[in-house]
Amino acid sequence: MTIYQKIKLAAASQIAVLIDPDKASVQHLKQVAKYCNNGIVDFIFVGGSIVSVSVDEVVQNIKQLTNIPVVLFPGSPLQISYKADAMLFMSLISGRNPELLIGHHVLVAKLLKKSDLEVVSTGYILIGGNKISATEYISNTRAIPPNKVDVIVSTAIAGELLGLKLIYLEAGSGANSYIDAQTITEVKNNLTIPLIVGGGIKNRTDFLSVKSANPNLIVIGTAIEQNPDFLSEIF
Repeated sequence: MTIYQKIKLAAASQIAVLIDPDKASVQHLKQVAKYCNNGIVDFIFVGGSIVSVSVDEVVQNIKQLTNIPVVLFPGSPLQISYKADAMLFMSLISGRNPELLIGHHVLVAKLLKKSDLEVVSTGYILIGGNKISATEYISNTRAIPPNKVDVIVSTAIAGELLGLKLIYLEAGSGANSYIDAQTITEVKNNLTIPLIVGGGIKNRTDFLSVKSANPNLIVIGTAIEQNPDFLSEIF
């Protein structure tokens, strides 16, 4: 079964942990892998806004600790490792930066075509509040305000109609708050493709609120960076 099929066919929300390569010490990876190997985690995403270390090395270290599928969540064309199992080929459809809509994709298209990586086209929608997230700053785009639910839903629908295979709703790295369940439900009800949700989940209450909307996959990043035992606290 492909990574995409695993995301699409799951009966309930799955969990992915997001590993920022720059913060992926061996000790941190061992702590996260403990929960991965206990069956709590379904996928490990690897990527960040700015990466100054070898993504290849980080993926290799993860592979030595767990058999959980590793999915690239690249912030730039430099964050590619053929040692991973799959890659989210993300187009930032909430913004109007042409480099993140198609430009970066052209640079690596031939390399990906020749590789064994499973490449999953993904519509990336950044939703923001009062605080400017790292993702918003680095991408040089404006996030969609969380109260503009109709715009968020329409953007997601447009992504599906363009032929994208996944929609990813992102509150942004280090966001103040998670995406509310009503917004997630509105988007999910208007899609026939899988929905991923991430960002802003800081505690069990946040997690359960997002989970109540039953997205296909919930991504947790910053909370696990700060406290690897976070996974044990939300179940």
